[in-house]
Amino acid sequence: MGAVVAVVDKRGGNPVPKTVAMLKRLKHRGNDSHGVASNASVKIAGSLEELEDTNLNSNIAIGYNFSRITGRDVPQPVLRNDHTLVFDGRCFPSGERPSLEEAASKFEEASEENARWVLRNLDGAYVFVVSNSERLIAGRDTLGTTPLYFGEDENTCGLASERKALWAIGIRSVRSLPPGNIAVIDKQGFAFEEVTKIVQPRMRLISMETAVVHLRRLLSEATTERVTDVENVAVAFSGGLDSAVIAVLAKMSVDVHLISVGLKGQQELKHAESAGEALGLPVHIQTYDVSDVERAVFKVLWLTEEPDLMKVGVAIPILWTAETASKIGCPVLLAGQGSDELFGGYHRYLTELAEKGSEALREILYHDAISSYETNFQRDYPVCAFHRVELRLPYVDREVVDFALSLPMRLKIESVEDQLRKRVLRRVAESLRIPNSIAYRTKKAVQYATGVDKALRKLAKSEGLTVSGYLRQAFYERFPSLEASQ
Repeated sequence: MGAVVAVVDKRGGNPVPKTVAMLKRLKHRGNDSHGVASNASVKIAGSLEELEDTNLNSNIAIGYNFSRITGRDVPQPVLRNDHTLVFDGRCFPSGERPSLEEAASKFEEASEENARWVLRNLDGAYVFVVSNSERLIAGRDTLGTTPLYFGEDENTCGLASERKALWAIGIRSVRSLPPGNIAVIDKQGFAFEEVTKIVQPRMRLISMETAVVHLRRLLSEATTERVTDVENVAVAFSGGLDSAVIAVLAKMSVDVHLISVGLKGQQELKHAESAGEALGLPVHIQTYDVSDVERAVFKVLWLTEEPDLMKVGVAIPILWTAETASKIGCPVLLAGQGSDELFGGYHRYLTELAEKGSEALREILYHDAISSYETNFQRDYPVCAFHRVELRLPYVDREVVDFALSLPMRLKIESVEDQLRKRVLRRVAESLRIPNSIAYRTKKAVQYATGVDKALRKLAKSEGLTVSGYLRQAFYERFPSLEASQ
């Protein structure tokens, strides 16, 4: 795990100063080592300052800040024949899907054809950038689980794991590289090609009983794949359905630690503690107050790079959870993101069902699932990376996603009066002997369950501002150059 950056100097100049400047802005994502490379040379150093005088004799450079999560992780970039490579993320091989090691031969040549093969065959959460003498080739996994951004100005084309790295070198217009795409970058700019995408599958004619068996198997495989390289994991635990299913499946393979966070006095923390006891798993309860929320706001705005109330309200508990995971020695955090979009968890889906019908709602769930890279993953991954914790999401597994999207709506939401929703997943929980007090607990959004939303509104009121105004003010304090460019 780490931070990826890449630069093409359109005017043929030395790209290293900008590459190092970008790495410095992202040093929170990895400090075990740092590297810069052209197509023909790589320099790995213990500090970013050691890289500043590097001359790669090229107008193209890639860089990486490295954070070791497992014993098999190695510093990057790596040299391959006549090109260099950065691969950030994980692949999760099973069945006929290749491992990263098995796919390594496809990185022996820096070609678009090989980049296409990687995206079509390598399942996981990852981005990669390959550098040769004339161009960069970048790719992002089909679901867009691992963030990667791009932008350019008249002098420079750039790629980075977080937007702030591109802002640091003067590139203001920054966008998310589309999932399942490769991008070819040279002096002329960017050219994109869609290689893979999640398509809406044909609806299955399937019974609840059969669906439960299939879904349990797929979730079990997805969870196991995500914990095989570590001895213990943390689970972001609310005491509810999504996290309980993941926790029970994970404990079949590794030691599991549940983490629940919230403001002092929140009733949800008591439920999480009793739910952990019912599952036979240790629960780490961490409590906070309004002053902790105030301190977290500025950090979260720095990491999520958006003054969005909902994103900040969700990101603060994730930040606290990742911090706790790091303190107790868990380098990997499992979470239930993706479940609501796949199984109809949000309350608003009842309104959509009542107004538009089940077929329209099926399309809405599909759209929400394929848009999660913008709404969820780009918020959550950098927040966890700040604490050197790798976020892994079993529900965001290609086979789980394909199967869940194929299910008829009646297996997810029984009627417009269904206040529980996610029926098929609740039945999976039953099959895992998860108590009904957990499996059939109603959903409460994390920003409300933890008390963070209420605290944000209190902070804004104390400043005489709306909560949106409060967040915008704090955001531009963190990124003053962006306000000046508005």
